[in-house]
Amino acid sequence: MARPADRTSASTNRLLLWVVGLIALGVLYLLAVTAVPRWWARRIGNVVNGRMTVGAISGVVIGVLFTVLPLLVLWLAWRMRDGWRRGLWFVVGAALLAAPNLATLGIVWGTGNAAHAGERTLDVDGPGFRGGSLVGFVAGVALVVWVAWLAGSRRRHRDLAHGLRDELRRRPSGS
Repeated sequence: MARPADRTSASTNRLLLWVVGLIALGVLYLLAVTAVPRWWARRIGNVVNGRMTVGAISGVVIGVLFTVLPLLVLWLAWRMRDGWRRGLWFVVGAALLAAPNLATLGIVWGTGNAAHAGERTLDVDGPGFRGGSLVGFVAGVALVVWVAWLAGSRRRHRDLAHGLRDELRRRPSGS
């Protein structure tokens, strides 16, 4: 049987863990708002180097790839649901995989100085990237929806074929 002191210690540890977690989330948020947009825009600007075609193509590739992968991870999380802790790890993994798209979104929708600096950098050094990224995102979502529809359609038709086959087996052979 647990002593009252043990329960108090466990409650204190749990509270301390929550406080440390919230502080860590706050620091991550500040980092994401102040540093990530500039850093991401510089990385993209270095790759694109002012070339519109390279910007559009890299935007489409990054948009598709980092949309499809997180959606597949979330699909796996749904298929393998086994408790909230495992689901939380899958959601964290999906968010990390979606980070390039989220960083671009932070530049486009952001209102802070870092987002505006990122916009200016992408205007000069990374033309076409934001539009390509949007096209890639839409194409990635469409691809995942299409594959999910195909899988569901195949499952429905397989079940229908099994049902018809079973019905044929149940019928007398003379009719």
